[in-house]
Amino acid sequence: MSRRAIVIGGGGVLGGTWAVGALSALEKELGITASDADLLVGTSAGSVLAALIACGVTTEELSQHYGEEKVTSGPLLGYEWNPVRATGGSRPGWPRILRPGSPKLFGSGLLKLGELPITAVLSGLLPPGAKSLERVGHLVDAVSPLGEWAQSPSGTHPDVWVVAMDYETGKRAVFGRAGAPIASLSEAVMASCAIPGWFSPIKIGARTYIDGGAVSATSVDVLSHEGFDEVYVIAPMSLTQSDHPKSLTAKLERQWRGVVSRTAANEIADVVAGGSRVFLASPTATDLTVMGTNLMDSTRRKIVLDTSLRTSPRTWSEQLVG
Repeated sequence: MSRRAIVIGGGGVLGGTWAVGALSALEKELGITASDADLLVGTSAGSVLAALIACGVTTEELSQHYGEEKVTSGPLLGYEWNPVRATGGSRPGWPRILRPGSPKLFGSGLLKLGELPITAVLSGLLPPGAKSLERVGHLVDAVSPLGEWAQSPSGTHPDVWVVAMDYETGKRAVFGRAGAPIASLSEAVMASCAIPGWFSPIKIGARTYIDGGAVSATSVDVLSHEGFDEVYVIAPMSLTQSDHPKSLTAKLERQWRGVVSRTAANEIADVVAGGSRVFLASPTATDLTVMGTNLMDSTRRKIVLDTSLRTSPRTWSEQLVG
């Protein structure tokens, strides 16, 4: 039987919402159910999805949760969720302290440019985010054993790796992997979601962590030597094709997506070189138009999900890599 891994990248509220549509299409079109994977790897918004799936939440229940419907069954039944309150709105807010959040990361990063991604280095320059991820942690705690790792009602679930970044060194921390720092599932997810300059960094043990997307939006390459037969990559920050927007903000955002797409392609090449077949799903031009440039605008969740449910089936069939 094939060993499968599913990688779910970051992309804010709307990137996570788009990813739910991609997960649903993966199940309906290719017969690949996320909960049947051997491993889930989640970064930022993708870590929330990976955690929920590992704790027994189905793609149908995710679609209800992210599509602003009542969840009718499963671990999220009856759970009250307000995305605006959970993320603190669509703007980062004024920082409590106007100083670099991690001078050591920024200073040492400048001395070794090329070893660390520029996004990791610049995250040390931004002031510490002021908004709290407490409600995101509460969501994860509601479906997982308090203070522990993942456990689904059936007693079986995929392994889960959650990617964050050490706020001092700029190195990735892959929680859940052998040898990783010890953390509860909710702690790891909050760390992975701590967007620099937006959310407060998360302290786990003696170290402080922020969004793993500061290193890589997908972190596919953590699977380079893991020997999986198939890897399915859901990359909300990449793009299949541009929608050629007219506004300067949107043009810059699409250029950044191009950078993310090239990084993901390089990471995928490493995994393919190790013998894995890799399938990649990224937003289409239609998705990009609907998502806009503010991926934290939770008021657009339903239209983004509905669009992804329409576009993702074809995306999966066309995005075979390797």
